[in-house]
Amino acid sequence: MGIRSFVFAERPDLHQQANKIFSADWPEFIFHDPVADQYMGRVREFFEDMSLLLVDGDDQIVAGGWGVPVRWDGTADKLPGGYDDALRQAVELHENDGRPDTLVIAAAQVRRDLQGQGLAAQMLRRLADAGERAGLTRVIAPVRPTLKARYPLTPMGRFMTWTRPDGAPLDPWLRTHQRMGAHMLCPAERSMVMTGSVADWENWVGMAFPDSGSYVVPGALALVVIDQVHDLGELIEPNVWVQHR
Repeated sequence: MGIRSFVFAERPDLHQQANKIFSADWPEFIFHDPVADQYMGRVREFFEDMSLLLVDGDDQIVAGGWGVPVRWDGTADKLPGGYDDALRQAVELHENDGRPDTLVIAAAQVRRDLQGQGLAAQMLRRLADAGERAGLTRVIAPVRPTLKARYPLTPMGRFMTWTRPDGAPLDPWLRTHQRMGAHMLCPAERSMVMTGSVADWENWVGMAFPDSGSYVVPGALALVVIDQVHDLGELIEPNVWVQHR
């Protein structure tokens, strides 16, 4: 396909195309994470060299991904809390002139019509290489398993142990990482926290929440907790920490 790699900031002509591609296949609530909203502008400013696009010969985006640099000692108990906490730690470390040593791959996505062709692994490798060029010796990722939304009642610590008959992880996104040599570390129990009013949640997911309580919501990895008294809905999503290097 003649794939070329660009830093996102190098190709402003592709930003509209990127926004369309990378907003696809995600539930609306995923875009309402207040921690991500707080830090994302500085993430883009501080770490632009770690935001990459893969582009074919016709200047069409085939995949994209990005990461942030943190400092981590290699032990499971010192991992960031998850996606949100990795953004916070990276920004605060940068603003305090700290020295990162670990790349957190925050996202990697392949264009819908090209999925299943090995581009996800290529995207992950390119991001890991970008981290290595920046002097980051470790590569980790808070993985959002593709199939977990089908099992929102199952704890992530249990889900991540499920395997196929061949011993590979049941989840295809976890399988992709494993096939590249990555290994699972532990669940990130509070990786992302999405909040909104009850009306917000009803709009985001297209269903009613008549009473306070916990609800299974399409696309969510865990239950959405609705509090009618305080007009609040909250989803605390777990991920799985994996380590590539």
